[in-house]
Amino acid sequence: MNNPLAPFLADHGVMVLDGALATELERRGADLRDRLWSASLLTEDPDLIRQVHYDYFVAGADVATTASYQATFPGFAAKGLDEAAATRLLRRSVELADDARQAFWADPARRVGRLRPLVAASIGPYGAYLADGSEYRGDYGLTVAELIDFHRPRLALLAESAADLLACETIPTLVEAEALVALLAEFPATPAWLSFSCGDEAHLWHGEPLAEALALANECPQVVAVGVNCTAPRLIEPLLASVRDLARKPLLVYPNSGEGWDAARRCWLPGTAVGDFGEWARRWRAAGARLIGGCCRTTPDDIRSIARALGRGA
Repeated sequence: MNNPLAPFLADHGVMVLDGALATELERRGADLRDRLWSASLLTEDPDLIRQVHYDYFVAGADVATTASYQATFPGFAAKGLDEAAATRLLRRSVELADDARQAFWADPARRVGRLRPLVAASIGPYGAYLADGSEYRGDYGLTVAELIDFHRPRLALLAESAADLLACETIPTLVEAEALVALLAEFPATPAWLSFSCGDEAHLWHGEPLAEALALANECPQVVAVGVNCTAPRLIEPLLASVRDLARKPLLVYPNSGEGWDAARRCWLPGTAVGDFGEWARRWRAAGARLIGGCCRTTPDDIRSIARALGRGA
C-alpha cells in the first residue's frame, strides 16, 4: 500500500492540513441550514466549494479534505436523491478538490518549496448523518456490525475515487473506530487517517481513553496517521501527552477554533475563540504532532499562520 503522507514527512517533517470547510462556506455567505451541511452545496454551489479548497492550498495546506463529511447514501435518500444521484455527488466532492489542486499546481510559482498537494476524502461519523450533534456524544446505540453496514457504501465508493486517502474523522466512540478499522481491512490498498473528537484531556467524547483508540489504530496497516480533530485547542497538548509514547503512526491534530456551539439555538457563542493559531501550531509540533491544521470556524488565514509558524509559509 502506498503511503501518500511519507514524502511530505520525509521532506518537511510536518504537514499542514486545511481548515474548516462548512463554516468557511457559511462565512462566505452560503446557507447551510440543511441536514447535508456542506454537502448541500455539491448541487447548489460547487464552485464555492472549489474556491475554498483552492484558497486553502494558497494559504499553505498540503491537503484538501472533501465536502463529503455529511454526505451519505441515507442522507441523500432523505432528500429524495436516488443511489445514482448520490454516487455522482460523492464523486463530485472529490472532483472539486482535485480541480482546485490542479488549478493551484498549474502555476509554477506555487510549486516552489511545495510537493503536489493531496486530496483526502472525508468520512464523517454516523452522528454526522444524524445531524443532531451526536458526533460529540457517540451515543448511537449501534453495534460494530451495524456501523460497518452504514459506512461501507460511501467508503467503498470514495476508496475507488481519485482521492489519495480517506479522512475518517470526528469519531467520538471506540465502537465506531472498531467498525472503521474492520471495514478498512476490506480495502487493503486504501490508506486512511483516523481522527477522534475528544471532550477532555484524555478521553473520546463517549468516554473511552484516547490511548485505547490509538492502540486500535496502531494495529491497522491502512491507518497512516491518527489523532484528534474538532476538539478545543486547549485540550490538544494534554491529549498528545496522553498518547505520544504509544504512537506508532504520525500524530495529527486539527482542532476547532475553541468557540462554543449552542445546539439549542444553533449558533456559535461569541467571544470564545482562541488567539493566534501559529503559536498553537508550534506548541503542538513540540508536543509530537506531525500533521497540523484546523476544523470548525478556522479559516485560510489560520492555516496561513500555521504554515508560516511551521516554516512552510511564503
